Amino acid sequence: MSLEIIVFAEGPTEEQFIKRIVAPALRHLDIYLKPQTLKTSKDASGGAVTFDRLKFNARNTLRQYPNAVLTTFIDLYKLDTDFPKFLESSKKPDIYQKVDSLEVALHAAIVEHVGCRPERFIPHIQPHEYEGLLFSDVDALVNTDPNWPNYRTKLLKVRNDAESPEHINDGYDTKPSKRLEDNLLPKYKKTLHGPQAAEKITLSTMERECRHFREWMDKLRNINF
Repeated sequence: MSLEIIVFAEGPTEEQFIKRIVAPALRHLDIYLKPQTLKTSKDASGGAVTFDRLKFNARNTLRQYPNAVLTTFIDLYKLDTDFPKFLESSKKPDIYQKVDSLEVALHAAIVEHVGCRPERFIPHIQPHEYEGLLFSDVDALVNTDPNWPNYRTKLLKVRNDAESPEHINDGYDTKPSKRLEDNLLPKYKKTLHGPQAAEKITLSTMERECRHFREWMDKLRNINF
């Protein structure tokens, strides 16, 4: 029996990543991922994921598709402060404790709000943002563009200075996407280079290097619904 999983993605880059990289890896299990960005206005979608907007869309989606599971793929970076347990989680020193705390609280809040079975919602908050995953293999990353190998040493230093790709932090000047934008020519463009780089790096490498991302993938693969 096949299973449909709807993925609320942070933006178009994450949406393409799910569609091109993650979804094909689960099809052999009869698990079919359908990414979508949340509407932020009548004519726009993507980004600005507030808790109220997530609640509204989660309820509508889970009620409209009673046989589907819902998951999220949103960034910890600039996560709206209205998310459950945001303040408490921000005080935790370990990045994995932060996102685990946020996800537990988010799961409880959405299940209560929607009134659905707990297994129908799998929250995932990526530390610190999608681009962190791209530091899983710097050699593959720089092969995305013919000129990027010139900047391999700079990007390797960024990676080696952090415990893992998911630890590359969330300051405005030090977040993963800004590291790429500041250190690469031609300049890193999220929607163009993000999915291309991910294809070169491969899903298995990202899972090996990024613990929280791997845990999410395992939840999707082993879902009991």
